[in-house]
Amino acid sequence: MNIIESLNWRYATKKFDASKKIDEATVQTILEAGNLSASSYGLQPWKIVVVKNPELREAIVPHAWGQKQVADASHLIIIARTADLTVEDVEAFIQNVSATRGIPAEALGEYKGMMVNTVSNLSAEDKDTWVAKQAYIVLGNLLTACAQLQIDSTPMEGFVPAEVDKVLGLDKLGLKSTVLLPIGYRAEDDDYQHLAKVRKPMDEAIVTL
Repeated sequence: MNIIESLNWRYATKKFDASKKIDEATVQTILEAGNLSASSYGLQPWKIVVVKNPELREAIVPHAWGQKQVADASHLIIIARTADLTVEDVEAFIQNVSATRGIPAEALGEYKGMMVNTVSNLSAEDKDTWVAKQAYIVLGNLLTACAQLQIDSTPMEGFVPAEVDKVLGLDKLGLKSTVLLPIGYRAEDDDYQHLAKVRKPMDEAIVTL
């Protein structure tokens, strides 16, 4: 399939076949696509959390409005944003840039200054909103990667983040769950797979100026 065919193929899977598992190589490809996502300044203020433990996944279900996809999918991915992005995070990023590109850290001083200024001057609320937006860029890449690989997925905002964070101990890791993404293979009796995809016509959805 080309990319348009793949995106037409995908839908928000309502029922997964719990007996089917994604092979590890495919999972790693999906995760790498997520890690290659764009982010503001390149800071990547998030972690991609993979929950394999079935007991943990069952424990999340009550905090996800009883949605069984969380437990039945092959894998559960959680995009968790950094709870408090700090100047130390900026410094770690600068060191990574320096090592990866062979550029002295001192030569990146102006770039570092811009990031430090942003991180230092945003209110806690505005910073959290900014960081959360970065997580959704990752979600888009993961959804597209899954579609290209013929892996089903269900993006979920219907959950109680604070409770999920407690179940997984994310709060202790300085993370906040932002969006859930069960991935796997659709059940044959999931009737939603047969419904036509509903989107606005292109001439309504696209504005050309």
